[in-house]
Amino acid sequence: MPEGHSVHRIANQFEQSFVGHRAAVSSPQGRFAAGAERLDGATMVTAKAVGKQMFLEFDNGLWLHVHLGLYGAWDFAGEIATGHSMAESRRRRAATRKSENAPENAPDDDGEHSMASIGAPRTSRVRMAEQEKAEDDIESFPPEPVGQVRVRLLTDTAVGDLRGPTKCEVLDAAGVDMAIAKLGPDPLVDSPRKGADRFVSVAGKKRTPIGLLLMDQSVVSGIGNIYRAELLFRARLDPHTPGNQVPEEVLRALYKDWTKLLKSGVELGQMMTMDGLTKAQHAKALRSRADRHWVYHREGLPCRVCGTNIVMEMAAGRKLYWCPTDQT
Repeated sequence: MPEGHSVHRIANQFEQSFVGHRAAVSSPQGRFAAGAERLDGATMVTAKAVGKQMFLEFDNGLWLHVHLGLYGAWDFAGEIATGHSMAESRRRRAATRKSENAPENAPDDDGEHSMASIGAPRTSRVRMAEQEKAEDDIESFPPEPVGQVRVRLLTDTAVGDLRGPTKCEVLDAAGVDMAIAKLGPDPLVDSPRKGADRFVSVAGKKRTPIGLLLMDQSVVSGIGNIYRAELLFRARLDPHTPGNQVPEEVLRALYKDWTKLLKSGVELGQMMTMDGLTKAQHAKALRSRADRHWVYHREGLPCRVCGTNIVMEMAAGRKLYWCPTDQT
C-alpha cells in the first residue's frame, strides 16, 4: 500500500500539472460515471494529501476524494513532472509565496512556472502508486485508456487515469472536513508543535502496543508497514510497548523522526530510512531496497547494529519486523 510520501508526491503531480486547468472528467470503466458527471468541466484549484488520502478541489465547490488502498494507482501522461523535481518545485514555490505573500500559482523564484522550471515539457508517462515507474513516452495525446480506469482527468496538456482505488468519491467542503477530522496529524499538513501534541495526546493514553498505534491512521497519518518498522528500530523501541508506557519525550521524538523521514521520502521518491551512509552507500541504497532499510523485510538476516537475527511476526494481519536485542 502506498505510504504517506507517495500520496504527497501524487498530490504534487496534480498541483503542478492539473491545478489551474479545466478538466474533462470521465469514467471509462463506468463505475464512477455519476461522480464524474458532477466534476466534468470544472477547473482544479487545489490538490492536497493528508496521510494516505488525497483530496482534489474543483471550482464548482466539489472535491474528488481518493484512497488508493492496496491496489490503487495513478497513471499520468502528457506534460507532466517526473523525479524529485516535483517536490523541489513545490518547495521553491512555497518559499516564494512565504517571502512575497504571493498567490498559490505565482512563478518560481527564477521567474518560471513549475513545469518550465523542470525543463522543456515532455509527453511523458509515469505510474505513481507505492513506487513510481517511468514508462515509454506517448506518441499522441491523449492516449487511449488502458484497462479498468475508474476515473480519467483530462486537461489540455495532461491526463491522469485512476485504477483500483479503495475509495473514490465526490465530496463537498463539509464532507472533506469530516474525512480529514477522522485522520491523525500529518507532518506536512499540521504545524510541528500542533502535530506532535495531537499524536502524544492520543498515543500516550492508549494501552495498545505502539507498533499498532503507528499504523492507526486516526492516531498519526501516513505511516505504513515499512515506515512503522523503521521508525521503531530507529527509536530502539519494543513494538509491543503499550502507548501509555512510552515516555512522552520518546513519543515526541518518534513524531519528529516521522517528520524527517516523510520529508525525505517526498524529496527522493524513495523510503530511505538509513542515515549516516557514505556517498557511495547512499547511492547504492537508492538503487536497491535491500540496502535501504534497517529491519524491514530482513527476517532471519543479522541486525545491522548488533548481529542478532531480525524477527518477523504478524501483528493485526501485517508483517512486523524488529530486532529483539536492540529494541528492548
